[in-house]
Amino acid sequence: MRKDRSDLRHTVALADDHIAVLQRVSTLLATEFEIVAAVEDGANAVQAGLDFRPDIFILDICMPGLSGIQAAGEMRRLGLSSKLVFLTIQEDADYLEAAQALGASYVLKSRMHSDLPLAVREALAGRIFVSRLSTPSSLAPVSDR
Repeated sequence: MRKDRSDLRHTVALADDHIAVLQRVSTLLATEFEIVAAVEDGANAVQAGLDFRPDIFILDICMPGLSGIQAAGEMRRLGLSSKLVFLTIQEDADYLEAAQALGASYVLKSRMHSDLPLAVREALAGRIFVSRLSTPSSLAPVSDR
């Protein structure tokens, strides 16, 4: 599948409506992974998924137009098999449950530097990673459903 590429690193696509976050994530991951797309909304995320078929897609949850959750659902509906990692400021049980229903990892932006590279590696290994949440234990992550 990747025989035509000389760079055999896993491919990553990013979607976040903040350019500074896209740049920080790109810088954080670029030495280990090949960044194939960085887009600023959910509709473009779906298109990037179709165009590049990345191994991993890192999505913000709250974006204009299609949210990250909606974009990920659309990617699944279209048969895209990219592993999903949500990168968010949201510490909300409903968002966490929606992410888990999609088989996605969940990383808080405040823990991006420590958790995101690990979450990507875990996703590639077929496991789900959830950042430690600072909210009450009722939001405690359910591990590897």
